[in-house]
Amino acid sequence: MFIFSLEIELSLPAHSLKEKRGMVKSVLGRARNRFNVACAEVDRQDNCGLAVLGFVTVSPDKVIARKALERLEDWIYEGWPDLEITASQITEL
Repeated sequence: MFIFSLEIELSLPAHSLKEKRGMVKSVLGRARNRFNVACAEVDRQDNCGLAVLGFVTVSPDKVIARKALERLEDWIYEGWPDLEITASQITEL
C-alpha cells in the first residue's frame, strides 16, 4: 500500500475570508468528487490572499497514486486560471 500527499499553495484573488472560503470549498469539493482524494485546507486559514491545500491518496500501485496527484495539480491549474499555484510538493508517506 502506498500513500502520497500533495500540498499546494495558492495565491487567491479574494478580498475577504468569505470570498476565500467560497473558492477553497469549490476546489476541495470538486477534487473529492473527481479524483477520490481526501483533502482539506491545511494552513494560512486567516490570510484571505493565500491558501494551502492538502490532498492525500492511497493506492496499491506507487505510479498510480503519484500520477493521480499530478493530474489533480494540472486540473487545478487548468480549471481555475485566476488561482495562481505558488508552490507544490508531492510526498510519499
